[in-house]
Amino acid sequence: MSSMELYLAIAVMAVVNFLTRLVPFLFFRKNELPWYISFVEKYFPAVIMTILIFYSIKDISFAVAPYGIKEIGGIVFTAGLHLWLKNYLVSIFSGTIFYMVLVQYF
Repeated sequence: MSSMELYLAIAVMAVVNFLTRLVPFLFFRKNELPWYISFVEKYFPAVIMTILIFYSIKDISFAVAPYGIKEIGGIVFTAGLHLWLKNYLVSIFSGTIFYMVLVQYF
């Protein structure tokens, strides 16, 4: 890939990223959001977290040692941290780091 192609790809990605952030402001005013947009805004983060939890434990055999202790520990740590701090970003990153420490060292 040449330098020109690389710069062109970056420019296209920047324009697309900018447009995806601009378009909602063109169609919706803050006080006039449709009900389904408000619903997604309110419940989407919790739905995504639930999907991530089920995806992360789908291949674990709870009948074989260590019985999913590390995974459950990571989930409980992340949930507790989120209930305490109310910050998805900090909870997810800290929970991931906690889980990786459990997997690597215990």
